[in-house]
Amino acid sequence: MSGRVELDSWQKLRQSVLRVEQQHLKTMFDNDTQRFDKFSRQIAGVLFDFSKQRVDDQTFSELMQLADECDVAGWREKMFSGQKINITENRAVLHTALRNRANTPVYVDGVNVTEQVNAELEKLKAFSQRVRSGEWVGYTGKAVKNVVAIGVGGSNLGPQMVTDALAAYADDTLNVHYVSNVDGVQIASVLKGLDAETTLFVVSSKTFTTSETMTNAKTAVEWFLESANDKSAIAKHFVAVSTNLDKTRAFGISDENVFTMWDWVGGRFSLWSAIGLPIALYLGFDVFVEVLEGAFEVDEHFKSASNQDNIPLLMALLSVWNTSFLGYQAQAILPYDQALHMLPAYLQQGEMESNGKHVTFAGEQVDYTTVPIIWGMTGINGQHAFYQCLHQGNVIVPADFIASIEPQQQVGKHHEILLSNFFAQTEAMMAGVNAEQVRTDLAAKGKSESEIDDLIPHKIHKGNRPTSSFILDKIDAKAVGRLIALYEHKIFCQGIILNVCSFDQWGVELGKGLASNIEAELTQEGITHPHDSSTAGLMAYYKQKRKN
Repeated sequence: MSGRVELDSWQKLRQSVLRVEQQHLKTMFDNDTQRFDKFSRQIAGVLFDFSKQRVDDQTFSELMQLADECDVAGWREKMFSGQKINITENRAVLHTALRNRANTPVYVDGVNVTEQVNAELEKLKAFSQRVRSGEWVGYTGKAVKNVVAIGVGGSNLGPQMVTDALAAYADDTLNVHYVSNVDGVQIASVLKGLDAETTLFVVSSKTFTTSETMTNAKTAVEWFLESANDKSAIAKHFVAVSTNLDKTRAFGISDENVFTMWDWVGGRFSLWSAIGLPIALYLGFDVFVEVLEGAFEVDEHFKSASNQDNIPLLMALLSVWNTSFLGYQAQAILPYDQALHMLPAYLQQGEMESNGKHVTFAGEQVDYTTVPIIWGMTGINGQHAFYQCLHQGNVIVPADFIASIEPQQQVGKHHEILLSNFFAQTEAMMAGVNAEQVRTDLAAKGKSESEIDDLIPHKIHKGNRPTSSFILDKIDAKAVGRLIALYEHKIFCQGIILNVCSFDQWGVELGKGLASNIEAELTQEGITHPHDSSTAGLMAYYKQKRKN
């Protein structure tokens, strides 16, 4: 595959940078009263407004050309049909098959994976209903009250983000807790106050060898056996999401209590699979299905919408425009909904682990930035933390603002106050405040001319800061499914446009291997590996201090 910089559209967009940088967003709105209508799109339950992005008609046309020249539509068909587009691992990429509510056949190596997915969903349904109904009991005959989900990365972030987002819809059947950090503080805090007799552990690791997950799982077993004092009781309190039955058996988990996933599901795209078991346990299987249905609606939109109306594709093109052409090195995710407080962390993994690559599909070095630094937090908290930088800093950070029309909890005028901030912030970032406006405002407040002259430089806001706005009907199960799927497909489109493989993560694997070697050095005598002087010195300092 040729480098993207050689494409006609890429060269045109490079030239468009010079034109767009001479335009202010406020002027774009002043000159085009139809700008919002032109640059916003809707699907069921979602409004997407990108009119406050730094694009004009010509740029938009060139971005459409870029999508065509990169054959996004062709690659999309390859993904949905099960072709092995994860080229470095020779795997299909079929998280969409996990939520294929139309039940259309999808084949991988001659096997209809839709049938496999449906069989596993039935297993999830039966198990979650047994636990929630109280039919499943622990070693003393008591029903489960607490679920502890042990996993890391995609095995943790997805389920936790969804259960946090939908906690308002949970009943009092079960509580769910998450352990992902190998720092013992987290698991000690979670286990404190729990009763072994009424606690169920869900251990999620595809290989059942992930160091952090298995360390936490072993600690959980030790804690459990302090009460049960019977290894056979492990089978009543531990289940797994894994493909390694030998390892799960050795751990003490019965085969019928192991839920599977497949190598065509990447960890960061896996919440739709059995990895989502904590969602079904906490909220009920029907709610889990609604999450799948919301995502499926977006899958259908992504497959059928024209390029100019295709929201995930537009999201991706705007990101490429901001990052690879305008040179913005970061993007903020700013949900104005407390329910979505974990979304920035979830999308941080999704995008940066997928597209944080430095070579093309063909293994050639890329000479453009492939992914922005993704970060953020809930909007109101962010306003009193880092928005000062977003408004007046000498860096520009494009931002996604996300809100809902109807709150999960109606409390007085809280939602109206929340949304007034949501609307105000994007307007302020777009328009800014010039010297004349500052002077008029200060004069009206009775400031002297000398005071005004001193204050003007400090109070100017240049504006021209690009944002996109998402307004959801309400943060419910379908809305969460839709939102996640929009960003998943955005990530896919980014990878195709930027000519990088979005579905491997060799950078993650490198650190894991080095950590494994160092762990042996820290825990066993007589084992040494060569290190640079800094790493060797740090390890020696740590070991010496631990001895004292």
